[in-house]
Amino acid sequence: MGTAAASKRPARRVRKSITNYELRITSLKHLFQCSVFLCALFVFAGNLLGQDFNVTQAQIDWIAEKDFLERTIKTGSAEQKRDALFRIRNLENIQASRIAVPALTDKSEIVRATAAFSVIFLPPDEALTALLPLLKDKKELVRREAAYALGKTGNPNAVNSLLQTFQKDKILDVKNAAVVALGEIGDASAIAEIVKILQRKPNTKEDFLRRSAARSIGQIAQIIQTGNRVVQTPQDFLPEKYGLLPRRKYPNLIEIFPVFQTANDALINTLRNQAETDDVKRETAFALGAIGAPSAIPVLQSNLDAEDYYLAKISAEALRKISVFSN
Repeated sequence: MGTAAASKRPARRVRKSITNYELRITSLKHLFQCSVFLCALFVFAGNLLGQDFNVTQAQIDWIAEKDFLERTIKTGSAEQKRDALFRIRNLENIQASRIAVPALTDKSEIVRATAAFSVIFLPPDEALTALLPLLKDKKELVRREAAYALGKTGNPNAVNSLLQTFQKDKILDVKNAAVVALGEIGDASAIAEIVKILQRKPNTKEDFLRRSAARSIGQIAQIIQTGNRVVQTPQDFLPEKYGLLPRRKYPNLIEIFPVFQTANDALINTLRNQAETDDVKRETAFALGAIGAPSAIPVLQSNLDAEDYYLAKISAEALRKISVFSN
C-alpha cells in the first residue's frame, strides 16, 4: 500500500507541472496576440497622425485649453476669470462661448458683465436664453453690457425685452445700450418707440441717447434694405464717382413699412433744429439717407455747406443715396 501510494505522487506532480506549463504557454500566446493587436493599433494611429497631424494637434490643444478655461471660470479669481472670458471672446466660436455661460451667474458683477460679450457666439436663441436674465440684474453695469451683447446676437426675439428695458430701467446708460442694441438687431418693430426720443425737446443729458436713436433708425433701415449691419458715417472720403452704393431691397421703404414715415418726419425736424449738437445731426443725416425718402432732400441740401465737415459729407452721401434709389 505504502509503496503504491508513493509511486502515484510523482505522477501527479508530473501531470500538474505539465498543466501549469500549458497554462503558461496559453497565457503567453494571449499576451503575444494582445501585443500584436496593440502594435497594429499604434501603427494605425501613427499613420492617421502622419496623414492629418495639424488637425489632430489642434484638437489636442483645444482639449487642453478648454480644460484650463473651464477650471479658471470655476475656481479662478475675478481677474483670472476675466482674462479667461476675454480669451473665450477672441476665439469667436460656439464651443468656447458655452464655457463662459456659468460666468453669467458669477458672484462678481465685473465677471458677469464681461461674460455677457463672451457668449454672443452661441446660436441666437441659445444666446438669448443665456443673456435675458441679465437685463434684470441688480447691477447697472451688468444690465448695460447684457443689452449691448443682445444687440450683437442680432436676434429679433430680443426686441420686446430690450424695449421693456428702455422703458422701465432708470439708468440712462442702460437705456442707451438698449437703443443701440435695437439698431443692431434691425427690426422695424422697434422704430415707433425709438422715434419718441427724437420727438422730445433736445436735452444735454440725453444728447448721447438722441444720437443713438437717430443712428439706430438709420441702421434698421439699412439692415432691412441691404442686410449690411455695419454703419460708417461718412462711408468714405473718395470722390462720389468711386463710391459704391449697395442694392436696396425696396424701392420705397416707407410704402412697405409705414412706421418709417413718422421716423422720417422726426429726423427732418431734428436736422433742422439749431439746438441739436453736430453729433446728433450727423447720425440724423445718415438715417435720412438710409430711409431714402425724397422729402428729406431740402434739409440735406441745406447742410451741404455746414461748418461741420463730417455733417456736410454725410449729407452729400445721403442725397446721393436718395437720388440713385429714387430713379
